[in-house]
Amino acid sequence: MSHEFPSSIVSMEPFTFCGRGEVWSYAIVHREDAPEQFKDYTPFFISIVQLEEGPRVTAQLTDLDWHEEPGIIDGEKRQVKKFHVEIGMPVEMVTRKLFVEGNPDTGLIIYGPKFRPVLEKQAP
Repeated sequence: MSHEFPSSIVSMEPFTFCGRGEVWSYAIVHREDAPEQFKDYTPFFISIVQLEEGPRVTAQLTDLDWHEEPGIIDGEKRQVKKFHVEIGMPVEMVTRKLFVEGNPDTGLIIYGPKFRPVLEKQAP
């Protein structure tokens, strides 16, 4: 499977890539920092992915493994989700729901590219 994106903002020449790479950098977005249409999907991770072909792209990480552990939130003991993500983690591109435009029950569902941890090792 290959995908195409513009190679840069200046050039609209398409760049074909295989959809695999690794996490180069990441940040977690909490509800208070998210744009309005993404608040219902928080917390989520935004990553810079280093593609196998060289360029870096910004995308949301999805399908991350997680576990719960004790934590303190607002001075209160609670179980907290801890997500498994790290620099250098192999990822692959998938198409997932980004948000719903308009009414949450009847609005247009917007899909787009995200990256998830590689499910199985790819043959070279």
